[in-house]
Amino acid sequence: MDIRALNAAQKYAAARPAMEPVPGTGQGLSETLGETARDFAQTFHEGEETAKAAMIGEADPHALVQALAQTQLAVETAVTVRDKVVEAYQEILRMPV
Repeated sequence: MDIRALNAAQKYAAARPAMEPVPGTGQGLSETLGETARDFAQTFHEGEETAKAAMIGEADPHALVQALAQTQLAVETAVTVRDKVVEAYQEILRMPV
């Protein structure tokens, strides 16, 4: 047997577990996406509450800036994910059947 083929087979066997889901988590794609959407909504809600508190003088201006930065980061992340999903969908549509 060729040493290179054996080495490649060993590397593949070592890398394969990294690609498999972690057992025991029990989360599928729908649960993960649902959890992400709830986190996204929670970030927005916290930003709104901090902004309201800052308007009436109950919140520190630094807390307002931090909440706005977190909200901006969440929106930019959501837009990036949306763009990637649309790009992947368009790539699938371009595939010949």
